[in-house]
Amino acid sequence: MTHILAGAPLPGPGATLDLTPPGVVVAVGAHPDDIEFHCGATLARWGTQGAVVHLVICTDGSKGTWDPSADTTEVARARRTESEEAARALGATGEVVLLGAVDGELAGAAPGLHDELVATLRRLAPDVVVGHDPWRRYRLHPDHRAAGFLTVDACVAARDPHFVAHLGSAHRPDWLLLFEADEPDHVEVATPEALSVKVDALLAHRSQWRSTMFIDDVGDDEGRGRFTDGVRDAARLVGSAVGRPAGESFRRLAL
Repeated sequence: MTHILAGAPLPGPGATLDLTPPGVVVAVGAHPDDIEFHCGATLARWGTQGAVVHLVICTDGSKGTWDPSADTTEVARARRTESEEAARALGATGEVVLLGAVDGELAGAAPGLHDELVATLRRLAPDVVVGHDPWRRYRLHPDHRAAGFLTVDACVAARDPHFVAHLGSAHRPDWLLLFEADEPDHVEVATPEALSVKVDALLAHRSQWRSTMFIDDVGDDEGRGRFTDGVRDAARLVGSAVGRPAGESFRRLAL
């Protein structure tokens, strides 16, 4: 199983299942590929059900390499292109919004991005927002924590008309789903077709094959197979907790 998805808390037997398919979704991730890892199958399935799926990526991903001699400007450029390719693979028909904070420095940049995300949520008017759980214990990466708080804070501001009133009319999404949840209480069922789309979208992030997915190169069929099996195994583990073949887990909050 891929280390990105291993060890996550599982939902309990009382977890809710499957929101009514939304018309518009905004998913917010700290880095290119975070969204695909943690809710790619859910977004793929909603897309086939008619949802307009928008992706918001908070950082430029410029530090996403193990090569100490890498040109981080080129890494950021590659990851921007990969994000657009992954969105197409995912079937996301909405916008890919790049907030552009420097990878690893989101906590310092987040206050300046707050209004931009609020304005984006009001403009796109999602029924559901999906993002990182900022309260996940023992979290190592500060960008994930910062992205979670940025998303939660922007949802609250976007829904209330007297918060940053100059940024347009207030919009209240129905639900906020937090992935990487410390205490998941909701599962979206992952169909085999949606899981295949999730894998394809993840594999579009070619710069991350070696460092994140443990795939050596384009000829490493064994590595790609191992990675694909890991994604499917993680989904089956979530599904087994709620009596379904496969799923992705979240903390569900009403807005």
